[in-house]
Amino acid sequence: MGKDKVALLRSDIQFYVPGGSSAFPCRWSNSHHDQENESLKQESKIKELRAALGPLSGRSSKYCTDACLRRYLEARNWNVDKSKKMLVESLKWRSSYKPEEIRWHEVAVEGETGKVYRANFHDRHGRTVLILRPGKQNTTSLDNQLRHLIYLIENAILNLPEGQEQMAWLIDFTGWTLSTSVPIKTARDTINVLQNHYPERLAMAFLYNPPRIFEAFWKIVKYFLDAKTFQKVKFVYPKNKDSVELMKSYFDEENLPTEFGGKAILDYNHEEFSKQMTQDDTKSANLWGFDDKLQTLGNGHSGPEVAPEPLCLAPPAS
Repeated sequence: MGKDKVALLRSDIQFYVPGGSSAFPCRWSNSHHDQENESLKQESKIKELRAALGPLSGRSSKYCTDACLRRYLEARNWNVDKSKKMLVESLKWRSSYKPEEIRWHEVAVEGETGKVYRANFHDRHGRTVLILRPGKQNTTSLDNQLRHLIYLIENAILNLPEGQEQMAWLIDFTGWTLSTSVPIKTARDTINVLQNHYPERLAMAFLYNPPRIFEAFWKIVKYFLDAKTFQKVKFVYPKNKDSVELMKSYFDEENLPTEFGGKAILDYNHEEFSKQMTQDDTKSANLWGFDDKLQTLGNGHSGPEVAPEPLCLAPPAS
């Protein structure tokens, strides 16, 4: 075929012009190289952030995987200094709050009505799904309500399929009223914890058929959300065609409960869910490297675990 031949060189397809010497790579090849270059840049940023953090030990070392560092970098637009600041604050918070040590029996009373629980199905992307039903509120302790939610977020992360970093939230507003809603300050504190210490964990939050009165609450709460999180909140209305299509694009309607426009029956069994969570508590203890039986000693066996400069304990971000 002479110079008219199509030459395959490594992963690039190049076309040679008859009589000429110049090669013109295909567009897809350029795109492929762009992706490779972007991937290399990101890997370099991850290494830079790890070096900036300095030596890590114990649970901090276990927490700061490459995937974790990537999430913090994404949350701060790949700015290493800002990502480091955010991650250091999270390590302080985890050292103080110890979310990985919360056990189901400590928060089980919060789950009796099924107001928040991990679903027994994933979305079409393999993400863990949390179902929230704020109209089922059954307690008055705001601190324990937050601990219950954080426990379930940790549990959702524990049960993510390999290679998946995010979860989806389905929020059912049946029975919700302003009287059952949390105070604005509590909502703000909760959002701060989720945004500051669980960056890029939320893929999408579907607010299903919220009542008109929720709009007054939302007008205030939305100002606590950063731009990225705000884009992930979707209002879904069963009579709106676009809303229905959006839900179908994320969920198999055979798995999706009827409360969210699907065909499955939502049947929360607190006793069965408690058994599942107790088993997961053992799995979590093994993952984080401590004996679950030691919990009676008072949650006192993990420090800041960051060197060389010590991290002082800090309250949750506000």
